[in-house]
Amino acid sequence: MRTRKLTPYCLAALLAGCVPIVSLHPLCTKETIAYEEKLLGTWVEDANQPEVTWEFAHLEQSAARLLPADLRDALDKCYRLNLADKEGRRGSFAACLVKLQDKLFLDVLPDRFPSGEQDPNQMKLVYNAFFFTPVHSFVRVSSIGDQLKIRLTDDDGFKKLVQADPKVVKHDVLDDRPILTASTEELQAFVAKYADDERLFPGEVTLTRRSK
Repeated sequence: MRTRKLTPYCLAALLAGCVPIVSLHPLCTKETIAYEEKLLGTWVEDANQPEVTWEFAHLEQSAARLLPADLRDALDKCYRLNLADKEGRRGSFAACLVKLQDKLFLDVLPDRFPSGEQDPNQMKLVYNAFFFTPVHSFVRVSSIGDQLKIRLTDDDGFKKLVQADPKVVKHDVLDDRPILTASTEELQAFVAKYADDERLFPGEVTLTRRSK
C-alpha cells in the first residue's frame, strides 16, 4: 500500500533522540480501553534534573473531537498528556490506555500543529495545515505505581524487525521513516505479540511521580 505524502508530527522532538513509530490507525477501541486513576499527575525521569516531564490529566470535553468516533462516549477514560523538556519545548496530546491481553499500552495522538496554533486565523502558514495528518504513536506501559515504567517505540529497532520478517505488519516507508498502515485489529495483534520484543519497545524508562 502506498500512502499519500504526509508530514507526521508526534513525540519525536521531545524524547531525547528517540524517533517513535507512527500509525495511521488507532490502537485503542471501546472494547480495549482501560483507565488507571494512579496515572494522573506529573512524572519525571530525574527529580533533581528533569529532562522531560510527563503530565497526565483528565481529557477535557472540548477535546472529544480528537478521539475516534467509537471512543467519544468514553472521554472520562482518556487523558490529556502534556510533555515539556528543559529547553522549554512542549507538546500536547490526547492519550488512551489500552489493555491487550494482560499488557498495557498508551495510544497517543497530537492535539496541536507543530507551530502551536489551532485557530486557522492565527496560523502564519495557514495553507500548510492542510498537509499535516495527525498520527498515532504507542507506548508500552510496564507498571504504574510509585514509579511509572514505560517503553517507547523506536524506528531503528522496527527496521530490524522488518528485515527479519518483511510481512510482520502492514507499513509503508516515507523518507526512510516507517509508517504503519495496518488496521486497528491488525495493530492490536502485532503490538500484543511483540510487546516484550526490544526491537519494537527498546530501553525501559523509569519515571517518578513529582510530589506536589
